[in-house]
This record gives sequence, C-alpha cells and structure tokens, in this order.
Amino acid sequence: MPPRSEPIETAAAEEEETRGAEPKVEEMEPLIPGLPDEVAEQCLLHLPFPYQSLARSVSSSWNRALSSPSFIRSKAKAAAALSLPYLFAFAFDRSTLRLQWQALDCRTSRWFVLPPMPLPAGGDGPLCPPAFACAAIPGRGELYVLGGMRADTQSPLQTLLAYRAGTNSWSAAAPMPTPRCFFAAGAIGGRIFAAGGDDGGISAVECYDPAADRWAPAAGMRRGMARYDAAVVGRRMYVTEGWTWPFDSSPRGGVYDADRDAWEEMRVGMREGWTGASAVVGGRLYVVSECGDGRVKAYDEETDRWRAVAGGAVPAEVKRPYAVTGGGAAEDGRIYVVGSGLDVGVGTVVEAAAGGRGAVERVEWQVVKGPPAFADLAPCNALVLYA
Repeated sequence: MPPRSEPIETAAAEEEETRGAEPKVEEMEPLIPGLPDEVAEQCLLHLPFPYQSLARSVSSSWNRALSSPSFIRSKAKAAAALSLPYLFAFAFDRSTLRLQWQALDCRTSRWFVLPPMPLPAGGDGPLCPPAFACAAIPGRGELYVLGGMRADTQSPLQTLLAYRAGTNSWSAAAPMPTPRCFFAAGAIGGRIFAAGGDDGGISAVECYDPAADRWAPAAGMRRGMARYDAAVVGRRMYVTEGWTWPFDSSPRGGVYDADRDAWEEMRVGMREGWTGASAVVGGRLYVVSECGDGRVKAYDEETDRWRAVAGGAVPAEVKRPYAVTGGGAAEDGRIYVVGSGLDVGVGTVVEAAAGGRGAVERVEWQVVKGPPAFADLAPCNALVLYA
C-alpha cells in the first residue's frame, strides 16, 4: 500500500503550482480589452505627461507598460509628433524662498506641480532663486537647472539638475566644472552652454552633452559678464548685461556662434535697445520692456534696430516681476509672460499688415489667471516644453 503522504504532497505541489500561476494570468491581462497590446501602447503614447502618474494607478499592467524602458524610448521618439506644448514656470515663495516648478496646460488653464528638485546637500541657509540659470531642449521634453547660490554664504554652486517630462522626474547630472551664479545658459543643437556669471569675473564657457553626461570647454568670452538676459536664435546665443542704474555706461553684450565656436561683440543697436526680458518666436527675437507698461518690441537684424510691435502692452492683470519665454517650436507663435502669482499673459504674434518695410507684427493677448494658492509666488524663469 503506497504511503499516504504521496497524494498529499502531490496535491500540495499542485496547489503551490496553481498559486504560482496566478501572477502569470495577471501579466497576460490586456492593456485595453479588445485591443492587441501593440495597438494599446500606441494609444498610451498619446497620453499627455501630467496624466501619466494617474494612468499608472489604473492597473498593474498599465503601470508596467508606462514604466518600461521600451515605452519611454518610444515616447521620446514620438515626442515631436505626439507631444503638446506646456509652459513650465520656475518660482519661489516670497516669504520662505522655497523653490518649486509648475507646468501649465494652456489649453485647459490647469497647472501641474512637478516633483521637488533634488537640490545639493550642505549649508543651512536658503538658496537664492534668481541665481540659477535654466535651459530647455523643448522637442525632447527636457529642462536643465544650473548653478545657483546659497544666500547665507553667497557661494556659487556647480549644480546641474535634469528634468525629463517623459518620466516626470528629476536626476542629478554631471556638475559644472566652474561654480556659477547669475550667468547665462542656453541650448544649441541639443547641447547646453553655460557662460559668464557672478560679478562678471568669469569668462570661461562650458558645454554639456546630455547624451554623454559630460562637460567640455568652449571658446571663452572676451570678457566675463553677469547675466541680465540671454537668448538663443538659431545657432547663436546672445548675452547682455543690460542697462543698470545709474545708466552712466553703455551695456555690454556678446554673441556666441556655435558653428565657429567663437565670440563676437553684440551689434550696437541690439545692445542699446535690449531693455527687457526676451522671447524667441519663429526665429525672431522679441523683448518685453522692463520699463513702462511692458510694451513688446522686435529686433530687425537687417537694420540693427528695434521696432514697436502693435497690439498693446502686457495686460495690466499680469504684475511684475516678469519671466518671459517664447514658443518652443516655429509653429507656436506665442510670447508667454509669467507674472506675480503666476498669472500668465499669452501673446499670439500675427502679421498685422504689409508695409513698405515688409510685414508688421501685432500681438494679441489673453490672460490665464493663477490659482489663489499661488498668490505669494514670484517667477524667476519660464520655459516651454513639448511633453
């Protein structure tokens, strides 16, 4: 007579095998019932980035699909075709100096808070918000926060933090070789350039390659400058110190040509008339004037002159200080002005008429009010990303 333990052990083994098979059934659960997973993944690629964290909670299969490296790679490849423009605002609380990033969906006027930045450890004092520089690679949904300064020690930092909208996450990248604050940064050809800084004593320029996570030297500035404003138009980065009180000396400005890896002096007309925060729209440079009621003017490279843009000033509801940026693609012909409390003036640039000197621009404004909870926030930078 066979021992009684054999069928019991067999039954136990079968029960264990059944329990072990349960996760396999869950793994085979379709992403969207009635659709092959390959088609369902194509549908999920159209999901705007702010909703991806919510989508991960729909089911374990959605969480695995949205978190998989293959999906993230596919999202990156499809970014240009499937992504939508979002306005990212870097702001701080006036009372606490606490830093935060918010992203605005201009279609729905809804704000989304980003995860906190992994700021560098060390030091108990607050960080100085305007001391950071920011740059973006809009088509790849990436933004970078560089440098900074601790307000208690006034020590510049080597910080480089990278945010990727595809994963809605921050990561620390290779630190800058030169600590910097109050400096210029811009993206040219998928690389990030850092120039000038502090009190104008830094002439070294450095270039960051995100793919290699590595810094390399670039052609140095002819003389160091502290940043007032900077803009990238095509393959050239323009840096100006701007007019400063008591206006007894002309502002300085430099132009970096990435193709030649060389600096040159900024033209006189551009330098003298650059009196505000810049936005690049459709390959053209605009400035929202810091003085007066915030009129917009455009730079004419042929004549080296600035001309007024019709359509009126920044709406009165948008209060200073301003953070200004332009649409991240040629088809996004808008100027974004982020004001106190994160009220946003969205100015659409259109051709108003054809005059003797060619097309004349006009800007048409609408206002997106910030939520009451943002009342104490002040902007210090703004960027557009496609995500």
